[in-house]
Amino acid sequence: MNPITTNRPWGSFIRFTNNEISTVKLLCVKKGEQLSLQYHTKREEFWRVIKGTPEITIGEEVINGVEGQEFSIETKVKHRISAPNDDVVILEISKGEFDEEDIVRLEDKYNRSK
Repeated sequence: MNPITTNRPWGSFIRFTNNEISTVKLLCVKKGEQLSLQYHTKREEFWRVIKGTPEITIGEEVINGVEGQEFSIETKVKHRISAPNDDVVILEISKGEFDEEDIVRLEDKYNRSK
C-alpha cells in the first residue's frame, strides 16, 4: 500500500485506499499483551502506529515501532503486534478477502493456536 498525502489550504489528508474493497480497524493492545504470531492466506495488511511504542514482528524481523510508523504485511507472512511498554493503537487496513477465520496462529499466549 502506498499512502498518498494531498495538501489543502486547511492542512492535508492521507489517502490509504482508493476505490478498493478493504476492511479498516483500530487495534487496541493493552500494555503487556500481544496478538498471536499469525499469518493470513487471503489478505494483506497495512499498519500505521497511532499511539504507543509497539514491538512489531514481520517475518523474521522484530522492530521497535514509533507513532506514525507504517508497515505492510503481505499474504502468508507471519506477523505480530506486542505492547511491552505502553498501550498501543494500530490502524489496520486489510485488502483481499477479509474473514476473521483466515488466521493461522503459530504461537498464542491465550492458547488459541491450532
